[in-house]
Amino acid sequence: MSVKMVDVGEKPPVLRVAVAGGSIRLKPKTIDMIKSNSIEKGDVLAVARVAAIQAVKRTSESIPLCHPIPVDHVSVDFAIGSDRIECTVRVRAVAKTGVEMEALCGVSAALLTIWDMTKKYEKDERGQYPETFISEIRVLSKYKGEQSDAHC
Repeated sequence: MSVKMVDVGEKPPVLRVAVAGGSIRLKPKTIDMIKSNSIEKGDVLAVARVAAIQAVKRTSESIPLCHPIPVDHVSVDFAIGSDRIECTVRVRAVAKTGVEMEALCGVSAALLTIWDMTKKYEKDERGQYPETFISEIRVLSKYKGEQSDAHC
């Protein structure tokens, strides 16, 4: 079996929107430190937002058969709970193929950045992460069509 990029050359560019989400579970104490902006590496959610946007724009460099897509807009939102942070990334482009992978890459990068910035506080006495995990990374919705119809 061969490997190939799908030919989208004959497809017309149309509005594409995808929303993806996921979460990271953290210790409540770490969540409090994020809320009070007392993580030594800096503003965790601001850095995670930038990481998500960068990952969206560079998805085709990470996922071998993805087409490079000229992204028009990315939004990154966080919801902070007592023991987790949920991340939602919305990507919009006028393109010949969808932007689901871009949204998924954005969520993944944001959550991994949060882990990286908080790992010092998440480790146990043996240097392990028994309470920390990333989960439920998924496409929440996607849309293809006319710009005036976008409700995603």
